[in-house]
Amino acid sequence: MPAPSRPTVLGRLRACAGRLVLAAGLASALGGLASTAQAQTPVRFTLDWRFEGPAALFLMGIEKGYFKAEGLDVTIDTGNGSREAIPRVASGTYDVGFGDVNSLIRFRDENPTIDLKAVMMVYDKPPFSIVGRKSRGITSDAKSLEGKKFGAPAADAAFAQWPIFKAVNKLDDSKMRLENVGFPVREPMLASGEVDAVFGFANSSYINLKSRGVPVDDIVVMLMSDYGVELYGNVIMVSPKFAAEKPEAVRGLLRAITKSVKDTVANPELGAQLVIKRNDVAKVDVELERLRMTLQQNVMTPWVKANGFGGIDKARWAKALDQIALTFTFKDKAKAGDAFTDAFLPASAERVF
Repeated sequence: MPAPSRPTVLGRLRACAGRLVLAAGLASALGGLASTAQAQTPVRFTLDWRFEGPAALFLMGIEKGYFKAEGLDVTIDTGNGSREAIPRVASGTYDVGFGDVNSLIRFRDENPTIDLKAVMMVYDKPPFSIVGRKSRGITSDAKSLEGKKFGAPAADAAFAQWPIFKAVNKLDDSKMRLENVGFPVREPMLASGEVDAVFGFANSSYINLKSRGVPVDDIVVMLMSDYGVELYGNVIMVSPKFAAEKPEAVRGLLRAITKSVKDTVANPELGAQLVIKRNDVAKVDVELERLRMTLQQNVMTPWVKANGFGGIDKARWAKALDQIALTFTFKDKAKAGDAFTDAFLPASAERVF
């Protein structure tokens, strides 16, 4: 058989070289995919409560891929109250939590060796409220609370602010009856008339009472922020270990949350649908109303619209610390009050919407 011609040999060499280049390209692409997968930082995130309307603020980030785009694999779990998120994050069981900043301040004073901090303000105005019924003698006048019976869950962040509320409004609670009740029976007890009012988040207790058939004109909501209570509300907090070891992950997380909140403000209907996917006993119309109430009363406040989402007003923060001191004896007020840092927040221009 005659030897192959020179052009044939060269052709085979070129074809072989082409296959090698292609293989190298595929290997590089696969390696890149593997690298991307490895770069996904796992983040354990605890909510303050169940998958209800407000959870959409964070579920939107998963739906739109904002966390993934920042290299974060975020897992969101339900909580047992806005105060309970604090020990979950402080212990390192969770990297990130959504919980009450006022309870965080007290926690820092009681545990000075744990430098747990809030990194983003979500509820510029807290949903802390006292919710009662006109038919039980409750009116919009704070004095109408005197002599009444209350459902007061011990772990409730709203109840934790009662000493401030009664001090600011000069209430005599000597004849009041405060009954420690579980969260699941709080609104049912008010609906049935076993108590005259309850402590709770307005976006929870009000909506739950409505869904139980209590007439709207019989429900009285006293938002503590309308009664002289200057406190802030729920924040994003990160464990000291996570903040120290993965600061860029924290910055990426807050960028993603900012986009998530912005999209939820723009499309609360989608937000409510995302909640329903995680909570098959919830009703979309109820959670949509709860979410809209949260956005209007707690998130998109006049201050946030003017100054941007996620930060704090330092003068108001100082007033809040002074109010906490009305009923709580600080061991080190300055250290406890150093509970918020804006070091991880996105640029201010990104937080105005």
